[in-house]
Amino acid sequence: MRARPTLGRLVWQQIRYQNTIFWRTPASAFFTLVFPLLFLFVFTLVFGNDDIPELGVTTAQFYAPSLAVFGAVSATYTNLAITTAISRDEGILKRIRGTPLPPWVYIAGRIGSATYLAAVAATIMLGVGVAFYGVRIFAVSFPSVVVTFLVGVGCFAALGMLVAAIAPNGDSTPAIANATLLPLAFISDVFIPPNANAPSWLSVIADIFPLKHFVVAFQDAFNPGVVAAKPSWLDHFQWDHLGVMALWGVAAMVLAIRYFKWEPRSGERTGRRRRRRREPVSESA
Repeated sequence: MRARPTLGRLVWQQIRYQNTIFWRTPASAFFTLVFPLLFLFVFTLVFGNDDIPELGVTTAQFYAPSLAVFGAVSATYTNLAITTAISRDEGILKRIRGTPLPPWVYIAGRIGSATYLAAVAATIMLGVGVAFYGVRIFAVSFPSVVVTFLVGVGCFAALGMLVAAIAPNGDSTPAIANATLLPLAFISDVFIPPNANAPSWLSVIADIFPLKHFVVAFQDAFNPGVVAAKPSWLDHFQWDHLGVMALWGVAAMVLAIRYFKWEPRSGERTGRRRRRRREPVSESA
């Protein structure tokens, strides 16, 4: 008699399954993994790779970590929100809930896959930075890099699920996700270095949201001046930034659980035309 799979194995199967779906969608792979790299190429081409006087780091040393965060947030917040909402509209979530597979395992598989893709996006960005632009990685700050990345990715995965929960339909989700992410990226030190001449209220607004905290904590771990001033690896953990991200993540998770729907919202087309690559119920279900 075949042994019943453990919950851990079921989650792992769902992660692999969601990864397969992702790689079969070239547009998603391009905007998650390649699109942030284009920004790095353009910024170093336009501005050169000289030191930024205000920061004391090269262009690539500043942009590689910030764009690594942007790629990770795109993999979790944006992609997770869009694909989950579309799957709900197409009735996939409803069918999943009707199988013996525990619903939380399916959601855990989606989040696990998004986390894995975020790690791939960040690794590619930093790898290209090290190989071609002289970006430096410091062993003493690397533990804080890992912890900051995990807390930040967890926060934005929860926010992505919240957007999927409250979005009226899958068609509107890309607009909601991009309209909330891109403006914040411009004032959260992702695309534009900090500038003392910028209005102070922009910084106040950015400090409210978790993106800037993710970016700043991640960037500081790659800043030679900041690293040199903190000889102990424990000193590199920025608990204030981690705390803000954790609070946002917990709040988003609670609200997402509260408002998440497995069936298309009333009034939406339940007979919506399926995409060519319609997502089937996985074998583990």
